[in-house]
Amino acid sequence: MSWDDDGAARLAAGLTALRAAVAELRLPLELPGAAQDRRAVAGMVDHLDNYLVPRVRQLGAPLLAVVGGSTGAGKSTLVNSLVGAEVTPSGVLRPTTRSPVLVHHPDDSAWFTTDRVLPRLPRVTGPDAEGRALRLAPDTSVPRGIALLDAPDIDSVVVENRELGEELLGAADLWVFVTTAARYADAVPWDLLAAAARRRAVVAMVLNRVDPGAEDAVRGHLGSMLAEQGLSDARLFTVPESRLVDGLLPPAATVELSGWLRRVAGDAAARQDVVRRTVQGAVDDVVVQAPALAAAAEAQVEHVRRLREIARAAYRDAARTVETATQDGTMLRGEVLARWQEFVGTGELFRAIESTVSTWRDRASAFLRGRPAPEPVAEAIGHGLVDLVHDAADRAADQTYASWRADPAGGRLVDGLRLSRSSADLRQRISAEVRAWQAGVMDLVSTEGADKRMTARVLSFGVNGLGAALMVAIFASTGGLTTAEVGVAGGTAVLAQRLLEAVFGDDAVRRLTQTAQEDLAARMRRLLDDEAYRFTTGLDALDLSPRAGEAVRLAAQQVALAAPGGGPEPEPPPAVDPAASRPTDDEPGPDEGGLRGWWRRLWQV
Repeated sequence: MSWDDDGAARLAAGLTALRAAVAELRLPLELPGAAQDRRAVAGMVDHLDNYLVPRVRQLGAPLLAVVGGSTGAGKSTLVNSLVGAEVTPSGVLRPTTRSPVLVHHPDDSAWFTTDRVLPRLPRVTGPDAEGRALRLAPDTSVPRGIALLDAPDIDSVVVENRELGEELLGAADLWVFVTTAARYADAVPWDLLAAAARRRAVVAMVLNRVDPGAEDAVRGHLGSMLAEQGLSDARLFTVPESRLVDGLLPPAATVELSGWLRRVAGDAAARQDVVRRTVQGAVDDVVVQAPALAAAAEAQVEHVRRLREIARAAYRDAARTVETATQDGTMLRGEVLARWQEFVGTGELFRAIESTVSTWRDRASAFLRGRPAPEPVAEAIGHGLVDLVHDAADRAADQTYASWRADPAGGRLVDGLRLSRSSADLRQRISAEVRAWQAGVMDLVSTEGADKRMTARVLSFGVNGLGAALMVAIFASTGGLTTAEVGVAGGTAVLAQRLLEAVFGDDAVRRLTQTAQEDLAARMRRLLDDEAYRFTTGLDALDLSPRAGEAVRLAAQQVALAAPGGGPEPEPPPAVDPAASRPTDDEPGPDEGGLRGWWRRLWQV
């Protein structure tokens, strides 16, 4: 191994940090490819836990040779034959190997009794172990420095066995892949062998039960398939069809494989070469996979942002609709207009105010004696506001719900939820806010009229009457009225404005109107924000970190720099004139060679 102790420690620390960053990735949205990305995240965490981190921390540990393959390929019989005793059950019942069996020399027990490798599998002994447990079987026939692990079938009918078999292969220093002359072309094994090629793992392919005379043809075809999959350097062993003796293959059938395993175990340099190659390939594999996982996490964050913006935009539009309708004259229609006309009459008060200023109070006061109370005006305004806000919220809910339902990820979030309409209690909440706003308007009038010089004027018209006038004045513009309504509603709105100006003065009326408008708008925005929260709370619950992808990228970069041949990143080259030093098609540019260029190309994926 080319690392010194410090280098191995740096790499182990980098791998541990990468493991923590990948484990933090959350991919809850059902985006295209999300299921595959989740499996990749879980697979990388398992691979780091089960193999890479413990192996780099203890480079001198015995080799772990995992014997894997298809159902009925004869893995257990092969392991027993290599050991020379029945250490793992074999037979016709499928699946035979229900829990993995690890056979090792007794002197190597300390390496495997702890959770150094496969930490999530409890250790057991005895022949009756079942399920997700690692059965330890010490035997002096196994050479020191290597252990054989009989794994469950990779194509087992039991899903848990298949998953465990794949997990165990990921923990191997050395793969001993067992197949038969009849099944070596099956698809499932080659999917795993492709992963082995990607990691540059050391693979020994065992072709079992080869008929006499067919060995050369089968070896040639299988060798071609291995080369096509990038495994041209895999060791290929054949085991002829043989009669079992006491459940074991004759020694001559396994002598080639047994001799190779013993030579690897007994040669420290050969063991180190296997570890170096497998670790380096595994490190490169996780580094190359990391950007895709980071991109998957960032795609989730971006999709959440888009879904959140859909909801926020719909309710912002609703708030603008309400704000516009309370300023462009839309509110001075129907019931509000009728109640205001009843209160002020048909224009006599307007003419009284417009006539001699010195007599306006006497004329206005005389006119208002016996007129209807102003409360129906406030009540009509309240009802109009409730309907206006509720309708706007309903439209926002329908728009957001429809947009989310059209999105596969958003559809899952709203599935089964009553979100296409506003909250059941929204009308009551709007009514409470409108009443609070109207009470605030009355307080504004009372506070403004507390000046002794204005007290008589305020008393002449009454706080409620001036409050109703202020509410109408807020909706004073005639921009939203039809031609037929402009003359009546516009005139009465001007009347409310002139009445307030006569009592409080121009500046005070502008200030009161602005204050009341802002208070109304703020209250309605809060209500609509609460309605939008019904959608966004589901997004908040996903608990996605916007920096999770970046953390994975940075951790993977540190792993790459700590790996053999990595080292510190070089200083950037001096600035040059691009035209004077443009590279040829076959020559890397000044920034593209070496580790820096490799990283730039990698992170641009």
